[in-house]
Parts: sequence; structure tokens; C-alpha cells
Amino acid sequence: MEFVNGLWDFQYTGQVLPDLFSGLLVTIQATVIGYAIALTLGLLIAVVRRVPVFGTLVHFLMEFIRTTPLVIQLVFVFALSPANISVFTIGVVVIGVHYAAYTAEVYRSGIEGVAKGQWEASRALSLPTSRTWTAIVLPQAIRRVIPALGNYLIAMFKDTPLLFAIGVVELLAVAQQVGSKDFRYVETFTMVGFLFLLVSIPSAIVIRRLEKRYVAV
Repeated sequence: MEFVNGLWDFQYTGQVLPDLFSGLLVTIQATVIGYAIALTLGLLIAVVRRVPVFGTLVHFLMEFIRTTPLVIQLVFVFALSPANISVFTIGVVVIGVHYAAYTAEVYRSGIEGVAKGQWEASRALSLPTSRTWTAIVLPQAIRRVIPALGNYLIAMFKDTPLLFAIGVVELLAVAQQVGSKDFRYVETFTMVGFLFLLVSIPSAIVIRRLEKRYVAV
């Protein structure tokens, strides 16, 4: 018991938890906003990629984003951004665009999975292109890719500590600041891992339920 008390200070843990929860809130905010950007932009990219020539250019741009490290993109955009733009805004936009390159591929696979007969039936009925996409193609495509999109939500949440590289005070940055005050990192970083699990596990459960409800029908 003495060994445990020497290794882990429960009183200290209780003291730092409020600070860690404030960092967790920033992490969740960055994830939610970044994920909204990734979902919206990714869908737009997936649709635009079906346009000849222009789609090819978009494809090469997305490949460049996917094959370069996120932390490099963060630092690069941060260095080029005007001083009046907050680091949080920069971080959220960059991580959103980065993951949009992945969600675009997910959407693309779902769109290509829609049977050709569905497209042909739409043309035969003289449906407008917008109606074909919104009422026939996208509902089927998105239903197919819910699990993959959900996985990227969790992956983005776990990548938010990279925002620390440009000064965003998220969960990891808070843990670093708090731990450095008293040189106690065991409690702070252990709690960081626990808090990530606290959010990731329920998210995975929700995604699995969505998969069972919408994919397995």
C-alpha cells in the first residue's frame, strides 16, 4: 500500500481532474467541429471527383493530403496563417481537411457500390440529377459506409493531441502543463489515457449500434 501511495497520489489526482476535464472539452470541441468539416467536405469531394478532368485534379490533391503527416500540415498552415487567426481555428480546419481526404474515399466506395440499375432507372424516369443524388444514390451510399465513417471519428479524436504542436491547449497540452508544475506525470498522463477511453468506448458502442440498425437491414 505504501508503494501504491508513493507511485500514485489520489489527492493530487483529484486536484488536477478539473483542469484535465477542461482540456477534454477542448479536445471534444475540436473533434466535433473537425469531423463536421470532414463529413461535409469529404462528400463534396466524392461528388466532384466524378467530374472529368477536374475530378482528377482533386484526386491528386487528396492523395497529397493523405500521404503527408498531419502534424506537418498543422505546422505548415500555422506558419503561413495570419496572426489574427486563432490556433484552435487553424487546428480544427487542418484536421478537418486532412480527414476529408479519407472520408471522400469512403463516400466514393459507397457511391460506386450503388447498383448501376439505380442510375439507369433514374434516367429512364427523367429524374433531375439533384433528385437522383439526394433521393436515390446518397441514402444508399451513406448507409453502406456508416461503420467506416464512424471509425474515422474515433481516429480523429485520438489524433487531436497533435494540435499541441501549434499551441492548442487541448487535453494533452493541459496534462503537460499540469504535470510540469509538480513533476508528477504518472497521474496526469494516466488520466489522459483514461479520459480518452471514457469518450472512445461509448462512441464505438454507438457506432456499432448504428451499423446494426442501418447497415444490416
